[in-house]
Amino acid sequence: METSGRITTTPDAHDFTVENVEKALHQLYYDPNIENKNLAQKWLMQAQVSPQAWQFCWALLSPDKVPEIQYFGASALHTKISRYWSDIPSDQYETLKTQLFSQIACFSSGSKMVLTRLCVALASLALNTMPEAWPGAVPEMVRVFQEEGGGVDGRARCLALLELLTVLPEEFQTSRLPQYRKGQVRGALGREWGSVCPLLQQLLRRGDSPGAVKARVLRCLSSWVLLDVPLSESEGLVEDCFTALPDPELFDTAVEAIVNAISQPDSQRYVNTLLKLVPQVLSLQEQLREAVQNGDMETSHGICRIAVALGENHSRALLEQVEHWQGFLALVNMIMFCTGIPGHYPVNETTSSLTLTFWYTLQDDIMSFDSERQAVYLQVYRPVYFQLVDVLLHKAQFPSDQEYASWSSDEKEQFRIYRVDISDTLMYVYEMLGAELLSNLYEKLGRILTNTEQASSWQHTEALLYGFQSIAETIDVNYSDVIPGLIGLIPRISINNVQLADTVMFTIGALAEWLADHPVMLSSVLPLVLQALGNPDLSVSSVSTLKKICRECKYDLPPYATNIVAVSQEVLIKQIHKTSQCMWLMQALGFLLSALPVEEILRNLHSLITPYIQQLEKLADETPNPSNKLAIIHILGLLSNLFTTLDISKQEDESGEGTAPPVKTAPPPPGPNPVVVVLQQVFALIQTVLSKWLNDSQVVEAVCAIFEKSVKTLLHDFAPMVSQLSEMLGQMYSTIPQASALDLTRQMVHIFASETDNFPPIKALFELVTSVTLSIFQQGPRDHPDIVDSFMQLQAQALKRKPDLFLSESLDVKAVFHCGVLSLKFPEAPTVKSTCLFFTELLPRCSDVPPVARVVQEDGKLLLQAVLEAIGGGSSRSLMDQFAEVLFSLNKHCFPLLTVWLKEALQAAGFPSTRVTTEQKDTFTQQILRERVNKRRVKDIVKEFTLVCRGLHGTEYAAEY
Repeated sequence: METSGRITTTPDAHDFTVENVEKALHQLYYDPNIENKNLAQKWLMQAQVSPQAWQFCWALLSPDKVPEIQYFGASALHTKISRYWSDIPSDQYETLKTQLFSQIACFSSGSKMVLTRLCVALASLALNTMPEAWPGAVPEMVRVFQEEGGGVDGRARCLALLELLTVLPEEFQTSRLPQYRKGQVRGALGREWGSVCPLLQQLLRRGDSPGAVKARVLRCLSSWVLLDVPLSESEGLVEDCFTALPDPELFDTAVEAIVNAISQPDSQRYVNTLLKLVPQVLSLQEQLREAVQNGDMETSHGICRIAVALGENHSRALLEQVEHWQGFLALVNMIMFCTGIPGHYPVNETTSSLTLTFWYTLQDDIMSFDSERQAVYLQVYRPVYFQLVDVLLHKAQFPSDQEYASWSSDEKEQFRIYRVDISDTLMYVYEMLGAELLSNLYEKLGRILTNTEQASSWQHTEALLYGFQSIAETIDVNYSDVIPGLIGLIPRISINNVQLADTVMFTIGALAEWLADHPVMLSSVLPLVLQALGNPDLSVSSVSTLKKICRECKYDLPPYATNIVAVSQEVLIKQIHKTSQCMWLMQALGFLLSALPVEEILRNLHSLITPYIQQLEKLADETPNPSNKLAIIHILGLLSNLFTTLDISKQEDESGEGTAPPVKTAPPPPGPNPVVVVLQQVFALIQTVLSKWLNDSQVVEAVCAIFEKSVKTLLHDFAPMVSQLSEMLGQMYSTIPQASALDLTRQMVHIFASETDNFPPIKALFELVTSVTLSIFQQGPRDHPDIVDSFMQLQAQALKRKPDLFLSESLDVKAVFHCGVLSLKFPEAPTVKSTCLFFTELLPRCSDVPPVARVVQEDGKLLLQAVLEAIGGGSSRSLMDQFAEVLFSLNKHCFPLLTVWLKEALQAAGFPSTRVTTEQKDTFTQQILRERVNKRRVKDIVKEFTLVCRGLHGTEYAAEY
């Protein structure tokens, strides 16, 4: 440490003096330089855990210090007691306790934050000494603070005692006690409730208790109930909390205490107490109504939380009390009132959203009874749920245009999420109400749209449609008899508003599967969708709806195809939509074209793609710059999205669920696939673009994506392009290696390596990219974890699909193996995972690929050492399953060698970790060599061993793993 008073170096032990701690704290709080602050922070953390902390912490608490310094002293005390308890000799416990008591008494009228830290320190001491060394901890605390004396006034002492009692259970929740102690201490604390409860009750019921004391009592109750104090034992106190609710000062803490008490999982055992609480909660209805009338959102929110806590946590228990059904129904109606609270969420109310999960829970509980009892409950609750639907659809309504325009973007987003929650709830309620719910919505919509006398707001129409769409989106409505009527009503809606138009679009999209079964109805809704495509405000809804229709109804769309393509082309040229919607639109057109005769596909593709090809030709001539790069990536993206869905094989599973047998139509026409025709036409142009942009990974990715999407969709139809593409990929990768080229090579190997005609170009490409990558490894691969990752995946794919590739003279199997061993040591998890996958594909090939057998025999020990190093702590614990797979594979395919290698590798002292003993290594070896069938067991053995190697075995940290 320098004389200037700045903390600069890692300190020696003798540096931890009171003066230096004060200097460091001054630096932490007041030095403007962030590096100095960080140094001080580090230094102070070391000081706090040092043995010297016992000396300086008491000195820092002296009354002449400022609160920040006293706070550090109190925190250091807490750290020593909670984390280094075992360092404290047992004959010191009593002294430490006495000192803490007297400090708490001193600070009871002093700084609140220091007082709290001291209470937490004493709480920690109590938890470490209960129940043996300090059996009557809580009664003693009560006694010490109730005694007169020390010149401290009674109210301050009382508040200090309550603070201490409040932090005791909180400290227990976060303490680092070992598991067996936790159980003992929890039991001891539970027994102490007997002396805490009467004290709290007495303080809460006394007329002369100051508000601050009552508030602290309520907080203390909240803290204790989290220990699962039996609700029957806190019943009286919880009832007293209800009497505190009319006091605005105590309202929030009283709500918190009541909610915590009735939400404890254990509380459902105390049905009698719950039944007593129902009228208590119902008696809040008057206060709730007044709060709603006066726009007092805090109060209505708090009362709603209480009602929901009781209903949601205990609906099953309360439903079972059949003779009290009216009380529970009244509670349900009170929650319904909260759901339908007036105002627009989240601007004039925030309460209704709290109730939504209650409706799920109640429905689940009703449906879980046997059919007889279920029938009884449904009689009572079906009308309630029909009312709920009305209430929810009312809450889902948009405000007036003027009001909505004044909302912030954050409020609009919260409202959108709230509507999604309502949508989920409606979808759920449909399970209970069934088809009658749809008829109900349809009748209401019909009434609104056909009523000529009374003009209805668009908000009302939109909400009803939104309800429909919520259900139709996830539930098969193909059997509903109201859908034809609904589709008939849609064109009658006068759409004069963006939100309504959006919902109309999404509703049509949700009915796409129904339209595929009833294609005659397409003519009444398709024009609406095509019209909406031209409106930038409806971009997402119109494009996603068109995509759904083109996907579900493609075999019924040929009569409309010309029109759809023309409108789509127009909006693409006018650049109405953002990039992602343009991509979806191209996917929609891919689905649409797939169902047309080949010559029509080609004609449409020609008109659709020509403008882009011309644009690309122009861009390819320009000098590369950021704006033409974006344009190039955009065009390449449009093409790859079109080719993703343009599939003429018609071997499609029509149901989309994988349950119906595939519907086979006429075999695909002879001649090349239309996508191949187009790709061959633009191949030279793409090569030109590439030659200019080879060192830009995004453009290279975009080019690779076109071919990757096409290969995935066309599969073997892509064959005519294999040799051209292989050659281009080889040139690309040799000039500037990039991961995307390896990923595309992997796709090609996957599909074409086992075809005799295509094997030569694939083999040549595989050998070329392998040798180029091996040279990267010689120069140092650390900067290219993505290339290493893709390379390992490619090698694994080759071993899986075509191990013959490893028989080639031109492939240096030994070098590939060594690269794998090196890659296992990379810090990037995805790269390590891919490398482990490579080895699990490689090892089984020892039996049938001689070059692989040779390299494993010669260098397999290096692989084992790398795996053991990783298990010993060299790699993240999250990767242990992958390393276990490699170990399992070695055991299964190279057993005789592994027995020798394990012995040799683990003989080295301190390997794979200085923390493991020779016995532990021997046990590990025996366990591994025994398991040649049970992979799960090997994973467990490795997890266990890695914890021992890292010194985490048996720790709380390991338990979280």
